[in-house]
Parts: sequence; structure tokens; C-alpha cells
Amino acid sequence: MIESRRPLKSRGTGWARAAAAGLARIGATPDVISASSLLFAAVGFWAFWQSADASDSARATWLLLAGLCVQLRLLANLLDGMVAVEHGRGGALGPIWNELPDRVADALFLVGAGYALRVYDPAFGPALGWAAAVLAVMTAYVRELGHALTQTVDFCGPGAKPHRMAVLTAGCVLSAIGAVVLPDWDRAVLWLALATVVLLAAATVLRRTARLAARLKGSAPAA
Repeated sequence: MIESRRPLKSRGTGWARAAAAGLARIGATPDVISASSLLFAAVGFWAFWQSADASDSARATWLLLAGLCVQLRLLANLLDGMVAVEHGRGGALGPIWNELPDRVADALFLVGAGYALRVYDPAFGPALGWAAAVLAVMTAYVRELGHALTQTVDFCGPGAKPHRMAVLTAGCVLSAIGAVVLPDWDRAVLWLALATVVLLAAATVLRRTARLAARLKGSAPAA
């Protein structure tokens, strides 16, 4: 299980170890922590949706809330594994709770960001969100396919989950600033951030597929 974990430098920080220890001490289970990411994603989707019709400071507030939810989701993703592995609280259903909520959370955030653009760009804004969500799921699919076929877990980017969420968070923060300082410009920033996620995720699907194909060819018996 440890070998299949995403390598994260934050896992070794003092604050992360303290937070995981605190959660384990109060009896929080990894499955519940994983499930909390769905709550953060649902609130994030709602904040993105509300931001579409808001303006100025109200729009900035909704976008900052969405960005905060993205980061809280990542925090839940970090701590669930730490409580499960470092504190021995993992259960039989852990692999399910570790993966499925992630796929739903990705979709809620990315589709939500697309609908945040439904007024600015009704033709392509929501479509960008759906495209990003599909490609995000595809990155995970290729990763798990590779794991099943070669026992190797490939977390390479440039559009792995931490990369996608970093771009989306930056888009939220910069768009929130723009909503107050340069109204209308802020929507273009979020559009560009979401388009960047689409491109990065597509590149990741292609790169992981190519790397998987190379591993399969390398392990095939000689004719």
C-alpha cells in the first residue's frame, strides 16, 4: 500500500504529522476523512456556481471560498493516508474510499469552475469544465491500468491531481483579485486557468499511456 501512495513532500512536515496524530487520537477514521473531501467539493461547486452571477466583492468571496475548498480537499487527501498508514487505522474498504471520492471531487470542482464561466462564455465555459473533468478521470484510469498491468504506479504530470488543483486554486485567487480590481478581466483569468488544466491533463494522459506502453514492451518476452 505504501508503494502505491503519491509521493508528497508535505507528508513529512511537522504540521502534517501533528494533524494526522490529532485526528487519530480523536478516533477519526481514514474513510471518514476521505469522505469529507466530497463535502468540500460540493461546497466548492456551489461557490463556483454562485460566482457566475455575482460581481465585485461578492464574486471575489465566492471564488476565494471555492479556492479554499480545493485546498481543504487536498488536505483531506493527505491526512486520510497518513492516518491509515502511519497510525495503522486503515480498513478493508480503504482503497475504495481513497479512490472513488477523489474522482467525484475532481468532477465537482472542474465542472463547477466551468459553470462559473456560464455567463462569461456560455458556449465554451461549461464545456471546458466537463472536458477537464473527463481528462482528470482519464489520468487516474491510466494510472490504475498501469498498476494492474505492471504493478507500477505512475504519478507523473504535468497534470496530476496536485498540479491541476494548484492551477485551479491560483485561478480562483487571481480571479478574485481581478473581480475587485479589474472587473470582467477576472473571468478571463479563470477561463485561462481551466483551459490550462485541460491541456495539462491531456498531456498527462498521453504521457502516462506512452510510459505504460514502454513498460509493457520492455517486459514482453522476446519472440
